[in-house]
Amino acid sequence: MSDKKVAILGATGVVGTQMIQCLEERNFPISELIPLASARSAGKKLTFKGETVTVQEATPEAFKGVDIVLGAASDGIAKEFLPKAAEQGAICVDNSHAFRLDEDVPLVIPEINPQDIQNHPRNIIANPNCATIIGLVPTYPLHQVAGLTRMIVSTYQSASGAGMPGLCELERETKAIANNQPVGDTAPFQYQLAENLIPQIGSFKEEDYTSEEWKMQNEGSKIMHLPKVRINCTCVRVPVMRSHSESITCEFERPITPEHAREALSHAPGVKVVDSPAKLEYPMPLDTSDQDLVYVGRIRKDISAPDGVNALTFFCCGDQIRKGAATNAVQIAEQLV
Repeated sequence: MSDKKVAILGATGVVGTQMIQCLEERNFPISELIPLASARSAGKKLTFKGETVTVQEATPEAFKGVDIVLGAASDGIAKEFLPKAAEQGAICVDNSHAFRLDEDVPLVIPEINPQDIQNHPRNIIANPNCATIIGLVPTYPLHQVAGLTRMIVSTYQSASGAGMPGLCELERETKAIANNQPVGDTAPFQYQLAENLIPQIGSFKEEDYTSEEWKMQNEGSKIMHLPKVRINCTCVRVPVMRSHSESITCEFERPITPEHAREALSHAPGVKVVDSPAKLEYPMPLDTSDQDLVYVGRIRKDISAPDGVNALTFFCCGDQIRKGAATNAVQIAEQLV
């Protein structure tokens, strides 16, 4: 396995910075790292494996000779540059929403559909939405046991899901309130997030569901190759710095007990079962931040289900910057090499 020339588009953002860290942590075989960003970030110095690398301006010429591009930029930037990089022979693993639902672009969670990685006719592979990844990693092993037919999901998504502006805004609001100062403008959030919950992430679309909520439906069915699965999602922004949490109820074709689910999940890749009501053990953002596993707990039968045996409810939590974005992209790149 030869070392690869790797470029990161959007290298100075939250996800791009985490991608660099993940590449180093996982000892990815790199001959040269090329961090790319906007003109205003060009010239900044970053550290990779103890050496200083300089951020370059993202231009079509910057991708010459690159083997793999990890995209951590906006939809618009991804659409502008990644097809040009792909035309020059680079395989692009993109974290934006730009290509996720394109039929000729695989959408991949390596724990679920690694076989899709090799079929990338446009040299573009899409990284799913962070909440989709965190919700599906523990759901798919249960599908393999009992056959998933329906999901009802409520997400509790942290401020860092809105990038560095989200992190900074929650910190600013928290300090303002502590000092009895007015909160003022709350961008990038629609309302004050500190001491509050905002039941809207993304813009409102058809049927009054938001764009973030539609991502779980559309991306989930594509990743799991379940075109008939039914998914209902409500996404909520919460005043937590890092790690998304999700409450999920699943209905299945075949009976499955909480005990059977715990057993299946205890052997599932990328999952850690934390589920002991007697010891008050369950997944929480503080415990799941800055690591790559999705914690799952509160596994119990859905007592509202008509038959009471073909439905489960559980709670999961994972770091959306790492497994929900950067680590998942690096895992895809590892499969490529």
